[in-house]
Amino acid sequence: MRSRAQLWWGIGMLLAAALLGAVIVFGYTEPPGFDRWWNSEIAENRADWMLTFALVLDHIGGGWVAILGVPLLVIVALLLARRWRGALFAAMAFLASAGAVQLLKHLFGRARPEDMIVASDFGSFPSGHTANAATIALVLYLLFPRLWVAIAGAVWIIAMALSRTLLSVHWATDTLGGALVGAGAVLVLAAWVLPWARTASRRIPAPIG
Repeated sequence: MRSRAQLWWGIGMLLAAALLGAVIVFGYTEPPGFDRWWNSEIAENRADWMLTFALVLDHIGGGWVAILGVPLLVIVALLLARRWRGALFAAMAFLASAGAVQLLKHLFGRARPEDMIVASDFGSFPSGHTANAATIALVLYLLFPRLWVAIAGAVWIIAMALSRTLLSVHWATDTLGGALVGAGAVLVLAAWVLPWARTASRRIPAPIG
């Protein structure tokens, strides 16, 4: 029953992200009012320390650091903890999340805010940084279901989402879409492999031959 719930929640989140993107891109000739209001408020009230914070998260959550560095760090940590199944689950989750993000980016091709502070890649919706943050947070919580892991994960997702709007590289709805995609991809995968992935292994299997 739990696996079925994870599957439906995951599918629901992915569909919600796709629907949100479709409504924004095809239903509006300009960014929705909330996006424009939030972008304006952020631009008027951001301080130097906020920009420093956002630039640090931009480096951690994007580029090769996010594509290889952070995922490898999580995977290696799980391997060192003798959780090779969990490491494999994490690797599959990162790939699934990144694939879903790129699919939606190219499907919608949403324009980024014109006043963005740092250069970024094609497609504003959904936020890849926020999706990656949600993927990390949910993978770790599913493998280590503790309250402090959930709280830390939620703080990480919110911080990453805020940092993207602080730099004006994403609209607020992009970050919501990213969180939905990242969490949804993990839950769909977890519905199939989580019980197996949670099983601790005493050692990593030796290669054959």
